[in-house]
Amino acid sequence: MTATPPAAKRNTSISICKGLAIILMVMGHTEGPHLLVNFIYLFHMPLFFITAGYFFGKRHAAQPWQFCVKRVKGLYVPFVKWSVFFLIIHNLLFKVGILNEMYGNWNGGVTHPYTLRVMLQRLVTIVTGMGGYDEFLAGAFWFFRALLVVSIVFLILYRTLDGRRRWLTADATLGVIAAGALAFALVKIEFGLKITTLVQGGIRECWGMFFFAFGVFYRRHEARFRQHWALTAAYAALLLGGAALGLHGMNLTPKAYDVATLPVTGIIGFLMTHHIATAIDRHPGRLRSLLCYCGDNTLYVFVFHICAFKVVTAIKIMAYGLDWHQIGTHMVVHLNSDTDGFFLLYTLAGTALPLLCHRLYRRLTTSR
Repeated sequence: MTATPPAAKRNTSISICKGLAIILMVMGHTEGPHLLVNFIYLFHMPLFFITAGYFFGKRHAAQPWQFCVKRVKGLYVPFVKWSVFFLIIHNLLFKVGILNEMYGNWNGGVTHPYTLRVMLQRLVTIVTGMGGYDEFLAGAFWFFRALLVVSIVFLILYRTLDGRRRWLTADATLGVIAAGALAFALVKIEFGLKITTLVQGGIRECWGMFFFAFGVFYRRHEARFRQHWALTAAYAALLLGGAALGLHGMNLTPKAYDVATLPVTGIIGFLMTHHIATAIDRHPGRLRSLLCYCGDNTLYVFVFHICAFKVVTAIKIMAYGLDWHQIGTHMVVHLNSDTDGFFLLYTLAGTALPLLCHRLYRRLTTSR
């Protein structure tokens, strides 16, 4: 009788790392103190691509169909489901006062009710291009498309190059993919090119490809990366310096020098965060459990954190005696947003409320 092999030990440090990443993402959307927001944007999205690449292995390359199906189920399906949900309720939110045409984002843009034609066009774009989502309530949804594209294109490139083992080692294969992603990003930036089949032009997918490849590399050589608080402090200092200098994260209008700086800030931001996550993981307790739960359920925070912001927006409107129509601002009330401390309440609500609602829903459905 063959013994059943033991189940692989779950990597809770990566779950904690993802939990920290999603909290940083929420905080980055709160228009908090400029230096803090700039600091977060230098590495918070690379964290997600690196942790995704961390779990890519030979078994995925050997079973490409299963990998693609899993990615479609985990990224495309929830994207379409929730994008269509927000599309359906968009005009209703105008009627109940959650959205309006008076107040908008920090650039002054506002949203409008959709005509039937606009709704149908957005539906087509949602299904066929993973775009068309509600910018005011689902602004973070670009990540679902980017990670899906990166995962599948990486798989194709990895399988193609890995078959040339006479010329390329496994690490060299990852190096070629990462270098190719950066080179392509540089060409795109220098010549203003866009991948017309990808909403937003594909620049975030280029960055994502590099960080995904690094995640695979890091998993292979994790033991060689030293973890020490002095190094972590140095990483934080470098990131603060980059934030003060105005270096960019994964935005849509990068400069050529970002090709040199973003890979560095993204990697050292991951190394810093992963060390902190590893230290938390060594001490079982409430903090560890909460961050693991947060990291394992990032989907719900991605989908609903902007909606959860409205609770704090209502509190801020009452505290300042503002026009109630400011409930429609995106993402937060802009008045004194970088000085009054409300960014902490926004962060708490944006992270905790989606997770609490999800937990309550699970309890209600499992108790039936």
